[in-house]
Amino acid sequence: MTPAARLSAAIEVIGTILAERRPAADVLKDWGRAHRFAGSGDRAALSSLVYDALRRRASSAYLMGETLGEETPRGVALGMMKLGRGLDVEAISALCDGARFAPAPLTEAERARLTEATLDDAPAFVRGDYPEWLDASLEAVFGEARDAEGAALADRAPLDLRVNSLKGTIDKAQQQVAHLNPVPGPWSPLTLRIALEADGKAPPLTAEPAYIKGLVEIQDEGSQIAAILAAPPRGGQVLDLCAGGGGKTLELAALMDNAGQLYAYDDDLRRLAPIHERIQRAGIHNVQVRSPKGRGPERGDVLADLVGRMDLVLVDAPCTGTGTWRRNPDAKWRMRPGALAERIKEQAEILDAAAPFVKPGGRLAYVTCSLLDEENIAQIRAFTARHPAFRVIPPAESVLALGERGLALAGAALMRPEGILLTPRRTGTDGFFVSIMVRDA
Repeated sequence: MTPAARLSAAIEVIGTILAERRPAADVLKDWGRAHRFAGSGDRAALSSLVYDALRRRASSAYLMGETLGEETPRGVALGMMKLGRGLDVEAISALCDGARFAPAPLTEAERARLTEATLDDAPAFVRGDYPEWLDASLEAVFGEARDAEGAALADRAPLDLRVNSLKGTIDKAQQQVAHLNPVPGPWSPLTLRIALEADGKAPPLTAEPAYIKGLVEIQDEGSQIAAILAAPPRGGQVLDLCAGGGGKTLELAALMDNAGQLYAYDDDLRRLAPIHERIQRAGIHNVQVRSPKGRGPERGDVLADLVGRMDLVLVDAPCTGTGTWRRNPDAKWRMRPGALAERIKEQAEILDAAAPFVKPGGRLAYVTCSLLDEENIAQIRAFTARHPAFRVIPPAESVLALGERGLALAGAALMRPEGILLTPRRTGTDGFFVSIMVRDA
């Protein structure tokens, strides 16, 4: 496919996504099935165009004189080519020459917008490329900087690796993937970061021997930091209550040096399924997976013997995922206020369920990949009000788990009395909120 044909296909796919409100990955998969002639390079280039357009959907539409919610697929794609790809009007015009499989030529109005329009007078939610209904919530967290925070969330995320200390050192891992040009992360001593190609394509990491043998895992540095701040005790008893596929479970086990006992649980058996193979590949021996049984309240019976025994309970709570928009740009446009309300309710229930497992002197770590105070600060305040035996460990103390790097992180992150907030703009990571609480009695 020519570059012009790829742009034309991207406009088609964006149109389907906007009209049907389906996940971009599903629409792209359907397009690939219907266009078997497209090679892997074409499909990768198409995906990059579509996701880049979704990252800047609001600003691209505004640039082209369109209103968010009534924008055209063509307007979003053309605006992205200027804002996201940095092309000038002549370069964009060359792609839109009306030839076979190419988009129609630029109109005079389109040419004028691409030449003269700016985002200078655009509202914050347009400059930050996020849904307008979230503006008040993001203003409460970031104030006048909310558009800059949103814009950072519209950039592509790098590929972060976590070195599995049970299998080797960061130097060993760096040598084994040296051909991918990794660099150490700024905050976590376990991170190697790999820059993406110009079109956003990531290398096939899962085919690398270092990955197959368990030396490295794919995990954002922010997620790695959250597990480190939780500080699982070597030889202790730890419960990962929302383990999912096991990303943080694997890191907790390595941080515990394969000692003690780590229990991994998730109330959705399907989310938990990948953890078994990952544990084996990582060389982990101190994890016991507790799978839910049946439906309803009886699912919790598999954890009854752990009540009051845990040195640490990690709650990686389900959330809106606003901190992961770099990786899931279409998710921000499908999100609705009702989803936020449902997540807030669910988070409170999970925190209340977690509390009984923590022994006196033990800790409860609450983690979300959300930027919103409703899911973070407000949840911690409400929880400690309901459970006065728990108090928050000041974030300035929690970051000491990272040593000197922690002091630097404290200067970059947003530090609140209730916890620490990492963001792409501030820390170069996905957005994560981490609060560490201790049970005094």
